[in-house]
Amino acid sequence: MRHLQRFALIAALAAASAPASAESVYVKAGRLIDGLTDTVRTGQCITIADEHIVAVAPCGAAPDGAQVVDWSAYTVLPGLIDLHTHLADLGQSADLAAPMKASPAETALVGARNARVTLDAGFTSVRDVGTYRGLTDVALRNAIDRGDVPGPRMWVAGAYITIPGGGGELNGVVPNDQLPPDMRLGVAATPEEAAAKTAFLLDHGADFIKTIATGAVLAIGTEPGAPELTEDQLRAVVTVAHARGKRVTAHAHGAEGIKNAIRAGVDSIEHASLADEEALQMAKAHGTWLAMDIYNGDYINDIGTKEGWPEEYLRKNRETTDTQRAAFRRAVELGVKIGFATDAGVYPHGLNARQFAYMVRYGMTPMQAIQAATGRASEEMGRSDVGAVAPGRYGDLIAVKADPLTDIRVLERIDHVMKGGTIIR
Repeated sequence: MRHLQRFALIAALAAASAPASAESVYVKAGRLIDGLTDTVRTGQCITIADEHIVAVAPCGAAPDGAQVVDWSAYTVLPGLIDLHTHLADLGQSADLAAPMKASPAETALVGARNARVTLDAGFTSVRDVGTYRGLTDVALRNAIDRGDVPGPRMWVAGAYITIPGGGGELNGVVPNDQLPPDMRLGVAATPEEAAAKTAFLLDHGADFIKTIATGAVLAIGTEPGAPELTEDQLRAVVTVAHARGKRVTAHAHGAEGIKNAIRAGVDSIEHASLADEEALQMAKAHGTWLAMDIYNGDYINDIGTKEGWPEEYLRKNRETTDTQRAAFRRAVELGVKIGFATDAGVYPHGLNARQFAYMVRYGMTPMQAIQAATGRASEEMGRSDVGAVAPGRYGDLIAVKADPLTDIRVLERIDHVMKGGTIIR
């Protein structure tokens, strides 16, 4: 009986603390950046019903019975999108064994906390690109979708498709064949195994597939410049995923790994730290997206050094940070497709917006950086329901007092967040 009373009390407290919502919401925007165009409009009002935007028009009379949200003193933008997060995982630390020490249940609970702070920071959608505890991200996504926990809309990879001992493995803790089975769901040594693991992940709820085409900065015993999954293995993954209407992204730092992935037909490249001119030109010619995390190199160098992260990590970070930023600048000059992607989880969740200032510093205009995290990000994911203030999209909005086109760093301090017409804060 005591357990039943305790659960009843928890449910009552959760209901009391839930954000208020209304069947219809009418948002008055002072300045509106819609995520799709370069035009900044004033005097616009946004009507939201059943979680979706139904109208964006000059302000007039609110619909009967609508909840009126007066953000006329704010700049209103679409909810932000981060294309490279690791919500359903422990944060990076000096303890190599930390992911194995945490059970799947504990990992999911940590993920719930990460999801909440990400949503509070104004990121209403994320592409979550892998977890050591396979399929934990699927469970977290489903919990958010059911309304069990607050968080952004998640599109998840399920696990990493990686070679044995590669950049997607938890190396350096125990012999890899002694790792828990759920930490090796995507390990593949041949094209046939890569195809089978791809089908397994899609069958078990993955929204897209994440491949490891080169070594990693934050993985023991692998080098960022070294190719890992072969072009044939990558093509096997792409063939299975594309046949089922799913996209494939490739973790690829090194130039040869990037080229292998592009030739294999992947849809996007994560990191691209050591991309050379040929690789960037190939990305441009094939329409391959780049998701380049150009902020967190500074965090790794600073906090990683203070906390005693493995020297191998710090050395590889030093060897890739400046090169990646130069490649980012060149990609912007070439007009390569670039989405907003941070690798949140390497640094604390909720700080995602720190990357905006780096994107501007390394070649983008503030509007380009905003679109990379809104309309362009939704395009990279193949989604037409998020990323813009437009009819048919989810009513995911943020509001800031200052002008982000004048100072992009105001996006690090979001004043208000709305998801599906529900005010989060």
